[in-house]
Parts: sequence; structure tokens; C-alpha cells
Amino acid sequence: MTTLSFETLCKAVAGSAAAFRSVSRLQPAGGPGDKVFPPTFAGAVYATEKRRVPGRAEPVPCVLLDSVQSQANRMELALQDAVDAGKLKMPLLVVDFSKHDPTGDIDADEEAGRLIDAIGKVTSLQVPHRLADAILRDSELDGKPFRKSDKGKALNRVCFANATPLFELCPTALVFGMWDSTGPKGGLGPKFERAMVSEIVGVGAEWSDDYRARGVRRDPLEVRAAVKVLKAADKSWTVADPKTKGATEPSKVNHSSVPFESANSGVTIEHAQQTTTLSLICLRRLRFPVNGAATPDTDVAARTVLAALGLCAATLAFEAGMGLRSRCLLWPDGPMRWELLDRPGETPKSYSLSSDDAIKLLHAAIEQATRAKLPWPVGPISLTPSQELVKLVRLSQLEATKEGADEGK
Repeated sequence: MTTLSFETLCKAVAGSAAAFRSVSRLQPAGGPGDKVFPPTFAGAVYATEKRRVPGRAEPVPCVLLDSVQSQANRMELALQDAVDAGKLKMPLLVVDFSKHDPTGDIDADEEAGRLIDAIGKVTSLQVPHRLADAILRDSELDGKPFRKSDKGKALNRVCFANATPLFELCPTALVFGMWDSTGPKGGLGPKFERAMVSEIVGVGAEWSDDYRARGVRRDPLEVRAAVKVLKAADKSWTVADPKTKGATEPSKVNHSSVPFESANSGVTIEHAQQTTTLSLICLRRLRFPVNGAATPDTDVAARTVLAALGLCAATLAFEAGMGLRSRCLLWPDGPMRWELLDRPGETPKSYSLSSDDAIKLLHAAIEQATRAKLPWPVGPISLTPSQELVKLVRLSQLEATKEGADEGK
């Protein structure tokens, strides 16, 4: 199969092609028929529905294995891994919590404070809402709240006709979408749709509403529930007289064999299918003025970078593996391939693209964009979390250390 070339990508972006599409068939790593465990949503239920499947006369029961939002996050983390490995450089905002003492100075928390972990650094590829995320909003740049800094103010001016500030600060917001709903404009804040959409669905899903997964976590010490313990606030414990007030089973301190039961007993599927599309039509709605003026050349150069960035993110995530969650490891039937939806009525041409080729494609697109004077800073912009944000995190972590302290009392 032909490798997707930079020339083909440029022609597709500059021309009238609608999208790149990738459809991959996957099976559970344990083999066909092995159970997989989908994500659970509100009410601890799976997302199930009947879908039309080519070649089937009737709708087929399907289950969502990985949502559009989750797939986007996996692709962004794949980009982050490539940045950390030095394979690519891209605009990045970094909130650095590492300079703050994780124990802090919160009253009456000295002992518990030792248990609070330092967060380290969080980047714009890791926060859930990209450049519009509250973590960035509540951090500071050059001593000012980020949204009141010169770079942060640029977000107030972005729109389809002026996407350059987003391209410069957080280009993934133009690929995976963003809505600045918590900024100064509220619900009227700039909103960019997803150009890249991907999901994984289990096809031909079977499950039982009556069956419940049951088992026992076996304790090698054979600690018995009849022997009671007394828990302390610091999570230490002592053996207690069974009649002592507040005495509880050793399972409350993670000792003894513990039976479990769960209604979420997994599903079996005929196969899983990952469907990924990159809309070039969506990218063509964006304009990228430089020094106040947008030209066809700069628009095409910026769109080509975004298209290459989306293809790179998807390819890196695919090659990183489909370990979605515990007991949901999928294995593709073959390598990832991309189809170009170029001309209606014509059979789409197929292209291969390895992660190395995808990175080279992105580098070529970036080089073309910088020649067109488009901004592409490669050094991270470091933000400092506000004192209130640090305090919020510290108190939240402190509450987490207290979870379960009152159980059995």
C-alpha cells in the first residue's frame, strides 16, 4: 500500500477532498469470544444500542467501548508521549505545580499533609478542555491571571476568521474541538467543532442482565471476620475486643478474604470496530491571518499542519495499543490504513501511515507553515498555579486521605 505523502496531503487540504477515514477491525486480546468490559456511565450501566451494520438485514446490538471524548484524550496523550520522547515539538502550555510544597501550610493538617502528593506539571495536552480549561484559567503568566495576560487575552478574539491565536497556543483545540464556555463571554465564548472524531464500538454484543460476576479476593493469611479491629484516624489499626464500640471487620483495613459481586459482568462481541474521521471541510472553515491579513497560502499552510497533527495523533495512539481499561485490551486485525474521500462516486484511495511517517509528515507541514510566517513556538509556556488553585488541590487531596476513616465507626 502507498504511504501517504506530503504532496498528497497538501493537495487534499488545498483541494475539495472531504475527509480522511480509517476503519479498523479489532478483537479482544484473549481471542474471539473473550469477554470485554465496556465503560460504565450514570447509573453504572453500559452504553448499548442497535446499529445498522453493512451486510446485515437487521440492526445489530452494539456497545460503546471507547467514546469520542476518550479517544481524543488518548490521542492527545500519545502526542504528549512523543513530545516527552523528543520526537516532535509543538506549542504547549505547562502549569507547574512542582515549585509548591505539597504539604502546604493548611492549619491542623500537618500529619495528614505528609500524605499529600505533589502533582508536578500539567500540560495543555492533558487538561480536559484544552486552552479553555479551568486549570489554565486559574493559573498565572508573568504575575497576571492567564486570561488577563497578553497571550490569554488573545483567546477572547479567536473565531473562525481568526484562528491564529489558537494555532499558536493550542493547535489541538482546532483538531479536537473547544468551547470557551467559562471565559468572560460565558456561553457566547468561541466554539470550535471537532475536526477529528473517533470511537470504538463492540459489534454483535451479548450480555445478561440477570448474570452477576461473583468471586472472592483470597487472603493468604486466612484472617477471619470474627476477629475485629479498631481503625484510627491516621488509618492505622489495632486488634479490638469484639464488644468495643466502633470495632469492625478486618476487611475494612484490607485484610481477610472478601467476596465480591458485580452486575457489570462484561460482554462478548463478534468484533470491535474503530472508526476515525478527519474532516477537511471542518478545517477549511478556519482562517489564519498573519499581521492582520489572511491569504490563501497561509490558510492552506495552517490547515495542512492541523490535518497532519490529527493524522499523527491518531496513528501514534493506534500504535501505542488499545488497552482501554482493565479487561478491555483489544488487538487490531491489521495495520491502520487511511482512505481519502476525494471525489464523490470514486473509490477512495487507501494509504498506509506509520508513526514515523506521520511525524515526518507533521514536520514537513510545520516547516511549510513557518515559511509562511505562521507562529509555531516550540518552547513550552510555563504558567504558575494561583494560590487559591493550590489550596483547592491541597484540601481536595487531604479529603481523599480521609476517605474511609469514618467507616465502621
